[in-house]
Formats: sequence, structure tokens, C-alpha cells
Amino acid sequence: MFYLAKVIRNFIEYTRMKNVIDFLEQLKRNNNREWFNSHKDWYEQSRQKVLFLTELIINEIRKFDKDIPITDPKDCLFRIYRDVRFSADKSPYKTHFGSSIAKGGTKSNRAGYYFHIDPDASFIGGGIYMPGPDVLKALRTAIFDQPDTFLDILENPGFKKTYPTVDGEKLKTAPKGFPPDFEHIDILKFKSYAFTSEINKSEIIRDDFASMMVEKFQTLYPANRFLNDALDQYL
Repeated sequence: MFYLAKVIRNFIEYTRMKNVIDFLEQLKRNNNREWFNSHKDWYEQSRQKVLFLTELIINEIRKFDKDIPITDPKDCLFRIYRDVRFSADKSPYKTHFGSSIAKGGTKSNRAGYYFHIDPDASFIGGGIYMPGPDVLKALRTAIFDQPDTFLDILENPGFKKTYPTVDGEKLKTAPKGFPPDFEHIDILKFKSYAFTSEINKSEIIRDDFASMMVEKFQTLYPANRFLNDALDQYL
């Protein structure tokens, strides 16, 4: 019993994100190489916590979404180093941690799951963000052929409460190849089929943060399943 209690305490401690949030807040105030290099151990500790959380989330998602393979969490976590070559902002580091979980990795065109830990703008979500023309056409075609199925997912009370809207930009007119008088043409105008649920700092540092994320991802699953079935059928 003592060993089990110790394991549970260690698990809770390792999924607790307060230290990660503290690191990111300090990095926002000191976004320079000198500070980062002198706090490299703190960064590595924070990174390991996020990797641990990512692995935990992968294993839980796989229980309800068989599209997600066994995945190395390192292949899901985005680098903290910014590409500043074409940016006016020369800050060398991102001030958030982000992990993308999808079949095919971070550059996959398939619907997946994403969490973004930022002291001021955290969120979780998924779907497909800004796909290429062929993928977008396949998604629109599936929605055109099965509008009631897709809208039933979006209008489900639990889904709508967690993911109130489809994210991103929309066309001003009907997309090419689809009739402008289609009853649900508005839903075909989206350039992405992505969904997000904002989370605040107090939620991130709670002991049940991982469980909360899994619950929200499970709510997202029907939309991801529809989108991935669309790719399998129409792409």
C-alpha cells in the first residue's frame, strides 16, 4: 500500500504543470539566450513534464481513437526554438509548449488532437487546420454528401458546449465546385475544420488537468472520426 501511494503521489506530481507555467512566465519576461542558457535545467525539467503528459494523453486517446498509433511523444512536441529568419520579432524562443497527436505526426494531413500550454492563452483542440486544396475538397465533399451527420456532431450539446464554433477563416462566396444554393453552404465556406476549447491557468495547474484534457478530446473524437473517414473515402 505504501508503494502504491508513493507511485500515485509521484504520478500526480509529474503531471502537475505549475512548474511548467512558472518557467514559461519567466521566459516571457526574459526571452534571450543568456537567460535561457542559464536556466537550461529548468527548461529540461519542464520539457520532460510535457513529454510525460503527452505520452499519457496518447495512451488515453488510443483507448477510444484507433486511428492514433503508438507514438513517441518527442515526435509530437514542437520545438521551443523559433525560426526568426523571416520575422520582425527576433525573440529566440516560443513562450509556450505545444503537442500535436495525429497519425502521421506533426505534419500529418489527418485530423488529430492538440494541446497548447501558455500562461496567458492556453487551449486544447484538434481537427484539421488550414489543409491543402485536395484535403479541403475531400472534407467539403464529405460534408456536402452527409450534411446531417456532420451537423449532428457539431450541434450535439456536449460538443457545442466544449467546441462552440469551427475555427478559422471563411470564404465570402461558395467554394468552387459546390452549388451556391446548397442549404448548408455556409459550413462549406470554412478553410479549416478545426476546433478549440480555451483553458485558463487555474485549470492547467489542477491535479486533474490530464483527465480534463482526455475528456475534452473524447468529446472531439466524433468530429475527428468524420474528418478522417472523409479523407479515407474521398482523397
